[in-house]
Amino acid sequence: MNQAVTPSKVPEVTLVFWLIKIAATTLGETGGDTVTMTLRWGYLAGTVLFFALLIALVAWQIAADKFHPFLYWATIVASTTFGTTMADFADRSLGIGYAGGSVLLLALLLAVLALWQRSQGSLAVVTVATPKVEMFYWAAITFSQTLGTALGDWTADSTGLGYEYGALLFAAALAVVAAAYFCSNVSRVLLFWLAFILTRPLGATVGDFLDKPVRDGGLALSRPIASAALAVFIVLCLLILPQRAGRHPGHAKETA
Repeated sequence: MNQAVTPSKVPEVTLVFWLIKIAATTLGETGGDTVTMTLRWGYLAGTVLFFALLIALVAWQIAADKFHPFLYWATIVASTTFGTTMADFADRSLGIGYAGGSVLLLALLLAVLALWQRSQGSLAVVTVATPKVEMFYWAAITFSQTLGTALGDWTADSTGLGYEYGALLFAAALAVVAAAYFCSNVSRVLLFWLAFILTRPLGATVGDFLDKPVRDGGLALSRPIASAALAVFIVLCLLILPQRAGRHPGHAKETA
């Protein structure tokens, strides 16, 4: 039997949610590269900057008394830009490499999800209504965003697929998850987290495809302009397609 829950502080998971999420992850890639490469801050300074911004926004989000769409998505964008710069710093400056970074980040993400499950008995997003659960939620999101960057770079660069085919690969993987949602009884909570994780390398490869040099397989678009266009798109989505706090897709089938 489902127990009564306090209002969730995350948005209802709909098609609009996933559309904005993909745009936000792409913005994280172009925005992070704008600071570290175009503005020449470097990976360490960029990581420190976006980590400080992420901490401030997460604290604001936790302190908020209800769901605020702009605050929520600003925090998501901060997590994805931090994920971009952190993964690049670990992979390129520390020399961990894409494969090693992906394995390490996957282990950290699974550890956070395991602790969350053990503490609350559920990973359903509908439970994100208390400070403790929100800390688990944002830690999982941050690790997933960083993992997605490393995984996207590894797929595009190390496997030789390139940015365009890397994006198609992750889009196909998301299509499989969507098919499982509509055509099977696989755990909705599991499918949500799989989709959430996969949208990050999709955004990473799309972002790199937009702003990397033509010789490297990109379109060589201006990083600041691409970032501004994506930010405007997200704001318009939030203004035209208002979001509300909602239940996880599996709430009716799984204990919250």
